[in-house]
Amino acid sequence: MDTFRTRRIVFKVGTSSLTYENGNVNLRKLEMLCKVLSDLHNSGKQIILVSSGAIGVGMGKLKLKQRPSETRYKQALAAVGQCELMFLYDKFFGEYNNSVAQVLLTKNVVINDHSRQNVTNTFQTLLEMGIIPIVNENDTVAIDELVGENFGDNDNLSAIVADLVGADLLVILTDIDGLYDSDPRKNPDAKKISVVKHIDDSIREMAGGTGSNRGTGGMATKIPAAAAATGAGINCCVMSGNDLNNIYKLIDGEPVGTLFTAAEGRI
Repeated sequence: MDTFRTRRIVFKVGTSSLTYENGNVNLRKLEMLCKVLSDLHNSGKQIILVSSGAIGVGMGKLKLKQRPSETRYKQALAAVGQCELMFLYDKFFGEYNNSVAQVLLTKNVVINDHSRQNVTNTFQTLLEMGIIPIVNENDTVAIDELVGENFGDNDNLSAIVADLVGADLLVILTDIDGLYDSDPRKNPDAKKISVVKHIDDSIREMAGGTGSNRGTGGMATKIPAAAAATGAGINCCVMSGNDLNNIYKLIDGEPVGTLFTAAEGRI
């Protein structure tokens, strides 16, 4: 990966990387994420952050133990949690002298040519102004997403955003450090795959289920997102969000997580 040409980067962070098992916000990890991304931004990188966690943070805020099944309650939690998330992002990024902007998307916005161009223009203008866009699904409006019929998950959304902004690299932060040939939680001899040059059925079969009861992702959603990104000419790295200093290693070209290489990438 040519790190010199990797200038515009989309990062996706999941609920499990933002919250504790009890649903409360992991302030130390959230602050560290903002610090590292701010540092990259200060170095001249253009950063876009796709953030899950609105419903999970809403659950923690309201002291709920279980994720509700009824859509209207999910919408309410998303409304509460999104407000809290943006407050925290604004606070932590602001401490490093960086400004953020909230961008809430729905699928109909992206598939409509006119609104898609408007969104693209907004992203471009924010980046030109040195502002870090923070993107999430508009769960309070897009109820289809809550039942799996809109973007489906924020891994897929992050690949769409990467394509929209013409990113050089998509980084998906998750709770395991890449793709393994079997489930490392169950098999201590599982081997990590450092580089994937082509996503085929054998790669898809390696993906497991959801890793956290607070989110909707897991490796099963990372593979389609990686396929969408690489298909658009964008390299994609799936890596652990536990040690965020590894982001520097990735940007410096060191092997971190699993790198899915684009067939005809911009990098």
